[in-house]
Order: sequence, then C-alpha cells, then structure tokens
Amino acid sequence: MLFECSSCFIGRGDREVFFAMCLNTKNNVVAVHHRHVSSLNASLVHPREVFKSAILNNTASVIVAHQHPSGDITPSMEDINVTKRFAEAGKLLGIEVLDHLVVNNDNSFTSLKERGYI
Repeated sequence: MLFECSSCFIGRGDREVFFAMCLNTKNNVVAVHHRHVSSLNASLVHPREVFKSAILNNTASVIVAHQHPSGDITPSMEDINVTKRFAEAGKLLGIEVLDHLVVNNDNSFTSLKERGYI
C-alpha cells in the first residue's frame, strides 16, 4: 500500500513520512495530505497538523499513515501514544480516526486499529 503525494511516497525513503487521508461521510477519500517528514528515526507530528487538513476539507473521518524506513512495521510506543492522542482529539472535534497504518516499501503494513489501539 503506497500513497503518492507529489514526488513523495509513503513506504519509500530514508525518513518517516506522515500522511493524513481525509474521508467524507461515505468513507470516500476526498484528500490526501503530506503532513510531516521526520528525522531518521522519530516523528513528532502533532494532532493540529492532521486535523487542520481534516477541518479544511470538511472531513467526517481520517486515516493516518506513516512509514518506518527500517522496514519493521511493528508500532513503536511513540506510534501507539500519538495514535491515542489523535483518537482523543478527533473525538473532541467530531472527526473519527478510523486507523493509523505503519507501512514499509514492500507493501506490508500494520493497522493500529486491528491491534486495538483505536
């Protein structure tokens, strides 16, 4: 599962790239926004960066995704914590976080929703 945004690809590259997919009430993707590029091994994306896109696109829900350049799609504690922050912020705003995906360049991914973190 690779998501394209201009010349940036999630799942490829040497740094974490963070995207937010904005969905309408029928769960159709209405926009995909490149939200953050991190250092080599850490991403400090803030909920305001994700929900700004969601609000401006009149979004009902979001799916967020980022890559682990190492290829290991195991969610880190930081991934789990930021996912919980996104979910709480989304509840306050009325914009549901449907999932947070950790992907790599061979199309493998982990769903934090499936793991029970949302």
